[in-house]
Amino acid sequence: MNDMITPDEISLIRAAYDDRTKLPSASAAVKKALEALDLGHIRVAEKHPDGHWTVNAWVKEAILCFFRLSNVTDFEAGELKFRDLMPTKTRLAEAGIRVVPPAVARYGSFLEPGVIMMPSFVNIGAYVGAGTMVDTWATVGSCAQVGGGVHISGGVGIGGVLEPANASPVIIEDGAFLGSRSIIVEGVHIEREAVLGAGVVLTASTPIIDVTGSEEIVTRGRVPARSVVVPGTRMKTFPAGAYGLPCALIIGQRKESTDRKTSLNDALRDFSVSV
Repeated sequence: MNDMITPDEISLIRAAYDDRTKLPSASAAVKKALEALDLGHIRVAEKHPDGHWTVNAWVKEAILCFFRLSNVTDFEAGELKFRDLMPTKTRLAEAGIRVVPPAVARYGSFLEPGVIMMPSFVNIGAYVGAGTMVDTWATVGSCAQVGGGVHISGGVGIGGVLEPANASPVIIEDGAFLGSRSIIVEGVHIEREAVLGAGVVLTASTPIIDVTGSEEIVTRGRVPARSVVVPGTRMKTFPAGAYGLPCALIIGQRKESTDRKTSLNDALRDFSVSV
């Protein structure tokens, strides 16, 4: 994915990230990297054919160097006024995306054709796949990687991460459905076609408990493909008494026998999942 950026330019970026005195000599390489990121020619993280994801730490380092090279400026988008280190994303028609005011996609993010942004926000370094809906007041944080055909419901918060540079971003794979006001942060990985009910909160330490069998199976940081997940609580005893702590419950699977749209409806109906 980094054919546009030469190994020498990557070396310049990495050196400037480690030593700010080298920023001037890396300026052209940093700006070139941000342009490539904005056009989708490079990504913060990439999925390999075996399903494994790797983080391109140097791309995050380029973003952080770009901030250091930039100055806060005033700019306008129609009647809207902004003051930031960088402008909003442009060339929307060329990109084939729909952006409903006052939605903002920041420069350095990439949205594939067919993405629809209701009034929402996509931060720098994020990648959003074709046909994904970013619904009202949802946020896609810096460097988050979102697949195609994902529905990000109203008020969803997808966390961002820039530092440390080698930290994994939040990953939402193709066909997932994120219910209203769900929150996914700290590099949590939502595998393909999973369904999160309204209000599910997932951090790196949140217990994700599969309750579909005779015994619970507890994991953290990853929701398996096609899982249907709802918010739950788990009792824990403290010196002051027993209290319910948040967790997420896997209560079933989307049906293989139906397409994505029908499968989603079935999941919500069969398991009474709120969206």
